[in-house]
Amino acid sequence: MKDFLSLNNQLCFAIYETAGEFNKLYTSVLQPFGLTYPQYLVLLALWEKDEVSMKELGTRLGLGTGTLTPMITRMQENGWVRKERSKEDERKVFIYLEEKAHRDKGPITKRIAEEIQLCNISLTEYDELMKRLNELDQKLKDRSKSAGA
Repeated sequence: MKDFLSLNNQLCFAIYETAGEFNKLYTSVLQPFGLTYPQYLVLLALWEKDEVSMKELGTRLGLGTGTLTPMITRMQENGWVRKERSKEDERKVFIYLEEKAHRDKGPITKRIAEEIQLCNISLTEYDELMKRLNELDQKLKDRSKSAGA
């Protein structure tokens, strides 16, 4: 590589730029549904597994309670989810999908798929990108673990 320190040769900048483009894409798709991108991630996690504790959801999404709690409150106000305290342990709060989330799952995922297809990313390329990004993520996490040890 000619000039490693140039901005355009920085992997972190390429990821930052790409993430920004994805955010624009998802924002435009989700706006008609009244959702933000982080709220969509909450729905994705709950579509995989409904009725989870706030703590479990936060761990799954990598979000702290300071970020997640107000987001879930807004989603509850807008009819996407509901919160219920555990009857066994009042410290635990469980999150459940509401009918609106089940009803709109198809239209939301259809619109997302249509927009991704417009990016001309083949399934093979998509799978390869996911594999490589997951590998990179794991390497960064492994580095953090070894640096903290």
